[in-house]
Amino acid sequence: MMELEYVLPADIEKRSFEIIKSELGDKFIPVEIRPVVLRAIHTTADFDYADNLYFSDGVMKKAMELLKNGAVIVTDTNMAKSGINKKALSHLGCRVECFMADEDIAETAKANGTTRASASVDKAASICEPVIYAVGNAPTALVRLCDHIRDKSFIPQLVIGAPVGFVNVVQSKEMIIESGVPCIVARGRKGGSNVAAAICNALMYKAISEIKENDI
Repeated sequence: MMELEYVLPADIEKRSFEIIKSELGDKFIPVEIRPVVLRAIHTTADFDYADNLYFSDGVMKKAMELLKNGAVIVTDTNMAKSGINKKALSHLGCRVECFMADEDIAETAKANGTTRASASVDKAASICEPVIYAVGNAPTALVRLCDHIRDKSFIPQLVIGAPVGFVNVVQSKEMIIESGVPCIVARGRKGGSNVAAAICNALMYKAISEIKENDI
């Protein structure tokens, strides 16, 4: 029988990150993106995220700027919305939205023969504040975002692309990368609402940490 490691409840997350760092060994991860990579691994116990996460040039600086100025995070699932830390949102003066369960979204999607995720992107286009669009489930949301970006009808300031699955998942992620918008993308088939939320949380925690450092 394997022996259990005794860890105080308050120290479990800290101990988890110690184990992650130990198992990563001497693998090089740039300091700027390290908090995001570590939290993705912490959320999934999947070390592939040390290699699979793509960060566009300057995206971390852009994310800090957006979060410190009260951006709106839009997600494609209520699960991702639930996983985004509300205290961190409040601290930064940000909010999170998910339109997937809205009655008008279901009606629009049915009328247009699209997915609710695609219809939700169209609804998000009416948001006046800067938008961070976090996708953890539906590649159709990324495809629709690319349509808007191409037409310049709606260009989110940052896209987090982490849908999971098999149909058009890989392709939609590469489309977002090629669109030129600031983005963090979990390349390949892996991802999920938990990963999208984890990336959002890591960015917010970093922004809060920077604010506190500047206040000292």
